[in-house]
Amino acid sequence: MNGLPDPQAVAALIRAAAETEILPRYKRLAKTDIREKEPGQLVTEADEAAERLLARTLAELWPGAVVGEESVAADPSILTVLERPGTVWIVDPVDGTANFVKGDPRFAVIVALVVDGITRMGWIHDPLPNRTVYAVAGRGAWLGSGRLAVPTNLPLSAMRGSVKRKRLLAERVAGVARQGSAAHDYLDLALGRLNFAHFRKLMPWDHAAGVLIHAEAGGYSALTGGTAYRPLALPAESLLLAPTPESWRELLALID
Repeated sequence: MNGLPDPQAVAALIRAAAETEILPRYKRLAKTDIREKEPGQLVTEADEAAERLLARTLAELWPGAVVGEESVAADPSILTVLERPGTVWIVDPVDGTANFVKGDPRFAVIVALVVDGITRMGWIHDPLPNRTVYAVAGRGAWLGSGRLAVPTNLPLSAMRGSVKRKRLLAERVAGVARQGSAAHDYLDLALGRLNFAHFRKLMPWDHAAGVLIHAEAGGYSALTGGTAYRPLALPAESLLLAPTPESWRELLALID
């Protein structure tokens, strides 16, 4: 595919990792399988085993460096790979680990392929229903054979979104909530169940794939300073996703 891997082949590897390392541990974690990698940040045997498997199989399928959430937790210098030219796989083996530990089904696997600092492909796999949303830059966002398109003609009063602080927005929109999983926010954005989202913590494994999927489904996003998101450094600004540039500006004025 013009210098890119087959998206279905990547999706198959992601599903295999979920079926081999994640789902067998769902609701079956022992206390010794869970620890804090830093205060308030959980990691499980499922996170680490799935990342190890994906790091190996993805690089075998399509050579490139691998930036995984758990590998960066052990060695933060790995993030500097994103600042250099080349091909990089970005992996979040279990997004929504706290949900996973609690037996909440809102967890997922996120994978992105970045080439020379630009996200070219992205996948979000929801293991329990076994569904994968993916996008290829310039080729659309897809769920199975169905091309995804975000609703772009909604008034602000009819929109639902994901935000952390909601005081001003809550008075102007139909609803706001947080799911404990960026992956599920992005899935719902792509499927039209959410219309906007605002994120303050911009770790690349949480957002590289989702921003591309949302854009390829017709949505608009930017850092709150107005520049496009790129999975390089950790920006000081936050990220806002909306259906259109016009609704983005309306929502920006209400973000607190």
